[in-house]
Amino acid sequence: MTLSTPAATSANTPSETLPATPDYDAWPVEVAIAEVRPTPHQVEVHWEDGRTSQYHSIWLRENAADASTVNPDTRERILDLSRLEDWPTVSEATLDEAGALVIVFAPEQRRLRFHPGWLRAHDYTHLAELDAPLPPATLWKGSERDAPTTLDAYDWLDTGADPQALDTCLEQALEAVIGEGLVRLRHLPTEPGSLDAIARRIGPPRATNFGTLFDVRAKPDPESNAYTSIALPPHVDLPTREYQPGLQLLHCLENDTVGGEAVMMDGFAVAEALRERHPEHFATLTRVHWCYANTARTTDHVWYAPMIKLDDNGDFDEVRIADFLRGPLMAPFEDVEPAYAALMALQRLLREPEFALRFTYTPGDLVIFDNRRLLHARDAFDVGQGGRRWLQGCYIERDEARSRLRMLRRAHRQQRVEVLGQG
Repeated sequence: MTLSTPAATSANTPSETLPATPDYDAWPVEVAIAEVRPTPHQVEVHWEDGRTSQYHSIWLRENAADASTVNPDTRERILDLSRLEDWPTVSEATLDEAGALVIVFAPEQRRLRFHPGWLRAHDYTHLAELDAPLPPATLWKGSERDAPTTLDAYDWLDTGADPQALDTCLEQALEAVIGEGLVRLRHLPTEPGSLDAIARRIGPPRATNFGTLFDVRAKPDPESNAYTSIALPPHVDLPTREYQPGLQLLHCLENDTVGGEAVMMDGFAVAEALRERHPEHFATLTRVHWCYANTARTTDHVWYAPMIKLDDNGDFDEVRIADFLRGPLMAPFEDVEPAYAALMALQRLLREPEFALRFTYTPGDLVIFDNRRLLHARDAFDVGQGGRRWLQGCYIERDEARSRLRMLRRAHRQQRVEVLGQG
């Protein structure tokens, strides 16, 4: 077993090229490895800033970047661990002149190099200290803020605009949507259909039975309450789907009506209030499956799910709240009364003014919000005096926003790599 000594050459000025990583990302080496201490099943890495990290031999072997582990053209893994002769162990671990970690794995006797910036970014022994890959969810109440996070987006569709300024605006918008669930962009074009190009700066819109782009305005013979002038209660869209749309975009093209004020509320904050005030009702709404139904003239979408969904850590993942899209409750007999008691407790919370954020749409405004978190509503509006209220909408998956934000942050890391002379 070999105990390494510090590399003779700093990782910031290597005389040897740093190795590839098992992905397409850029990982600046802002802290170099000072030394490594291996055992057959682990490698202990000591960094120059005093941190100590530990990596399992099996984890290192699977996350190597050589052609026996990943396809160099696609960076997708091709290694099947179960086909190895035996459990991979470390027979030697050193640092090379570039500052890379070099491991010889037994029984293969395969020598593999690991990028120190990538190792540092994926240090699973210090998960709490790692930079969050995405903004965490920050719960809020309407009474705590005057308006949604608002950004000027004059040049959003201008192909001649400064790309860096456009990316900065997009990054800020995505951070707000992912962290707060909501952002408002202003000063966008008001031409019908322009929403498609706006949305594609994030990702491809998702088509539904309402179309890829849909018009939200009062019309004869409506197939949804949204296409009337009546008030809409707080709700999410399409809880009737197995996988309800992640983000909703609403783009104001016209609005000179009386009334029709928009209402947004953080469904996670409402659910948290329910958990604090009525824990038994909260537990019921995370357990009982409700029927959500959109039985229109030409489609029949039905899905069963809890109103509040938690992830494996007990954190909020989604809410499905839309009274006008609930079908008959089909639950075990003993759950029916507790389910309705919990529902009514939730409905009373939704009427509390402290949760509601109210604002008016101005032509050129675009609101992007997490449709699996935020509830949206509107007041009734008057179309009797010739006023017009026309919003165009579309849906995008949460995954597209997360991917786009990761790509923007990857570009920042690439710039740091170049500044450090590691590119």
